[in-house]
Amino acid sequence: MDTATSPAVDRIARVLAGQHLSANGHGQSESASAQVEATWKDYRDDAIAVLHTLRAPSPAMAAAGDVAVWERMVLAAIAEAKPGIVM
Repeated sequence: MDTATSPAVDRIARVLAGQHLSANGHGQSESASAQVEATWKDYRDDAIAVLHTLRAPSPAMAAAGDVAVWERMVLAAIAEAKPGIVM
């Protein structure tokens, strides 16, 4: 399985920015990459809220894997999002 090279919170924030700005989402820009790159940090708090929501897996998620491992992984992503933390 591939692993990402950037923190989950940053990737989620970029997706949220793109969803807001891009015409492929709910925005108006047909080429939003520069806008996303300039503003994604404004979406970090929303991304952290998403991670907090994901701490508890749905029944289908729990049935597919180890709930304790999932929780540790999401908590690690939340910890990684704190300023000054490098993992």
